Amino acid sequence: MLYEVFSLNTITGEIRIKGEIDFEKADVYKLDVHATDKGQPPMSTDCRVIIKVLDKNDNKPKIEVTSLSKTVSESSKLGTVVSLISITDQDAGLNGKVICSLSDDVPFDLKPSFQDNMYSIVLKQHLDHRELVSHYDVKITATDCGQPPLSTFKTLSIDVADVNDNRPQFLHNPMEFYLVENNVPGNSILSVSASDKDFNENAALTYHIGREEQTNQKMTAFLNINSDNGQISALKSFDFETLKTFQFKVVATDSGTPPLSSNVTVNVFILDQNDNAPVIMYPLSSNGSAEGVEEIPRNVNAGHLVTKVRAYDADIGYNGWLLFSLQEVTDHSLFGLDRYTGQIRTLRSFTETDEAEHKLVIMVKDNGNVSLSATATVIVKLVEPKEAFAASDVKSATKVVEEDNVTFYLMITLGAVSVLFLVSIIVLIAMQCSKSTDYTTKYLQETNYDGTLCHSIQYRSGDKRYMLVGPRMSIGSTIMPGSHANTLVLPDRRRTSEEGLLCCVGIGVLPLQEGSSFEMPHTGE
Repeated sequence: MLYEVFSLNTITGEIRIKGEIDFEKADVYKLDVHATDKGQPPMSTDCRVIIKVLDKNDNKPKIEVTSLSKTVSESSKLGTVVSLISITDQDAGLNGKVICSLSDDVPFDLKPSFQDNMYSIVLKQHLDHRELVSHYDVKITATDCGQPPLSTFKTLSIDVADVNDNRPQFLHNPMEFYLVENNVPGNSILSVSASDKDFNENAALTYHIGREEQTNQKMTAFLNINSDNGQISALKSFDFETLKTFQFKVVATDSGTPPLSSNVTVNVFILDQNDNAPVIMYPLSSNGSAEGVEEIPRNVNAGHLVTKVRAYDADIGYNGWLLFSLQEVTDHSLFGLDRYTGQIRTLRSFTETDEAEHKLVIMVKDNGNVSLSATATVIVKLVEPKEAFAASDVKSATKVVEEDNVTFYLMITLGAVSVLFLVSIIVLIAMQCSKSTDYTTKYLQETNYDGTLCHSIQYRSGDKRYMLVGPRMSIGSTIMPGSHANTLVLPDRRRTSEEGLLCCVGIGVLPLQEGSSFEMPHTGE
C-alpha cells in the first residue's frame, strides 16, 4: 500500500508522494528504507522514515437525524422533544469542531445532549395558533471551525396536529332574511353557514334548529334544516297579512372531541305580495253585490258631492295603493270621479232633458305588479227638490230613531249599574248590623206603646254607656251631658272579638216614659 502512496528515488533517496494522502484514512506513515553502496563487498544499512500527515479542513460536517416526530400537537407543552440529531466531522482539531443552529422563524430550539455531538430539538413556544401556521420547515445548520469553514444544511418538516379549540363561527349574528309570502311548502327559503378554524373532523359542522325556547316552538315546528349544509325549508306557506316577522335560532356543532357549538339568531321578514284584491266597503248591499243607489235633487249645481266609494286593500305599500276609475257611465258630461279619493261629483247642472236615472260602474284597482281590481255600481236617481227633502227627512228620522235606541240602551245600562251599587251598600249595612252584641235585656210593659221605636242615640259618660230612645226623635236630635230623660243605661259588655257598641234597636225594644231612667245590672264577662 505504501508503494501506491510514496515513491523513492534509488539514486538520490528522495521520497515523493505519488498517491492520495487522506488524513482521515491515515495520519502517520512508517517507511523502512534500505541503502546499499557499490563497493566490494557492498555495505548496506536500514533506517525508518516516519511521515505524519497534517489535517486539512476538507470534510463538511454531517447531520444525522436519529429520531423525528413529524407531527406535533398544537397543545404540546414547552420543552417537548421533537427530534434527536447527531453531528459529526471527520476532520480533527478546530477543523472537526462543529457549531449548530436553527432557523430563527420557528418555535423550536436546539439543545446539546449529554452525549458528544448529540443534540435535541425541543419546543420553545406554544403552538396554539395552528389555524395561522400549520407546518414548519426547520432548517439545521452545522458549521465547523476550520479555515475556510465548511457548513452542512438539513431541513426537517414538522406538521402541527389540530386540537378542537375553536368554536364554529357565523359571519353575522343576528342574520336577517327577507321572504316573499305565499312560498311553496317544502321548498328551501334560506340558508345559514358557519365556519370553523380547526381541521378535518374538528371543522366538520352539523346544523340544527334550536327548539328549547317556548316562544319559538310554534314557528320552528314548521321549519326543517338540512344538517349538512344548513339549507332551511318551510313546511307551510306564510301569509304577510297574518305574520310579518318571526325569529328562531340555528345551532352549529363541530365533530371534535369534545364537540363545540355556537348559535345564531335568524330574523325572517315576510315581504308582501299582491295577493289581495281591493274590497269595496261602499256601496255594498245586503246580498253582497257592490251596488248602491243615491238620490240627489235635480237642481244641484256643478261640484255637488253625489257619494264616495270607499274601499280598502289588505296589502301594503304599492300593493295596497288604490286608484278609482269610471268604467261605465251613461253620460260622461254629468259625473266625475276623483281617482285618489273615490268621490263622485257632478260636472254640471242637470237639465230637463237629462235622464232621471244614471248608472255608474266604478273600478277600484291596486298598484301591484299584477294589478287586482274590484268593481262597484252606483245608481244615481234625480228627484225633484221636494222629494229629495222628504227622503232626507226619512233618513234623518231613521238616524234619530237609531240615536234614541242607543240612548235607551245606555240608560238601561246606567240604571242596572246603580241598582247593583245600592244593593251592595244595603247588603254591607245588613252584614254590619247583624254583628250586634249578644246582650240580655228585660222589657217593661207600657200601655201606651204602639210597638214602634223611631230612633235611638247612644253616648258614653265615664265608665257607663247610655242609650236615649224616643218615639218621635228626629235623626238630628242631640243629648246634653247629664240628661236622664228617656235614657237607658247599658252594661259595658264587650265581646271577645272587640265588637263596637250596640248601635241598632230591633223590634220589641223597651219604650221609656218621659222622665224615667233605668240602669241595667252589669253582667260583663
